[in-house]
Amino acid sequence: MDVTLILWAISPIFWLFIGYEFFKYRSNYKLLDSIANTVLALLHQVTDAIALLILMPFFYALHHYRLWDVELNWMTVISAFILQDFLYYWFHRASHNIHWMWAAHVAHHSSTEMNFSTAFRQSLMYPVAGMWVFWTPMIIIGFDPKVVFGVVALNLAFQFFVHTKIVRKLGLIEHVFNTPSHHRVHHAINPQYIDRNYAGVLIIWDKLFNTYVEEDEKVPCKYGIIGQLNSNNPIKISFHQWIHLFRMAKRATGWREKMKALFGYPTSSKSVE
Repeated sequence: MDVTLILWAISPIFWLFIGYEFFKYRSNYKLLDSIANTVLALLHQVTDAIALLILMPFFYALHHYRLWDVELNWMTVISAFILQDFLYYWFHRASHNIHWMWAAHVAHHSSTEMNFSTAFRQSLMYPVAGMWVFWTPMIIIGFDPKVVFGVVALNLAFQFFVHTKIVRKLGLIEHVFNTPSHHRVHHAINPQYIDRNYAGVLIIWDKLFNTYVEEDEKVPCKYGIIGQLNSNNPIKISFHQWIHLFRMAKRATGWREKMKALFGYPTSSKSVE
């Protein structure tokens, strides 16, 4: 159950949705932005595949010390899905509050557009940022690493469908699941929306841990990042925040300040321009 293979297998569905949205709501798209999103998706898939090849021996070595043997059946698959989604919430929340992780995640938020192609706008630096660390508890519990990363892929596939402005609120579904309305809030930089709605599939985690905000349709979402990047260059999108992070660490005096620069709350990278 390889993450890359699963996402590639599902990708024709993604392109169908992008095609429909583009031809019916063309004003939601900018060509260079969408091209950048596609290039970033390809870079992300390549680096993720390489990282999995390198790290899989470590994951199986860790699995040797598992607490239980988790057999694969419908109950354990559902359990894996819910547990991984819970861990994804904390990965996502950390990615907005720890500068080292934001340096990778910022790529996803750097577009000022919100459409299905925005879901493709991913970072090739996630393995360096440590995304994979958040899935290790499942391996220690006893889930086979291939099952873990298969569930990760399904979670990410679901999230493709919440990146759009064309779907309004979905009634009762809004109470349990992440929806386009919830995720528009997450991508918005309006003051009341910053650092909210970290959900992957289930919005219940945000409601449990006080990070949930409902979309106010009277307050249109403004998308992007604080200190807009204003670039469609995939290299700049991928590395501008890392440059800023290391410059901050270099300028900082003393280890405490250097650690704060690397792992404290993120700051805007506009100073690198």
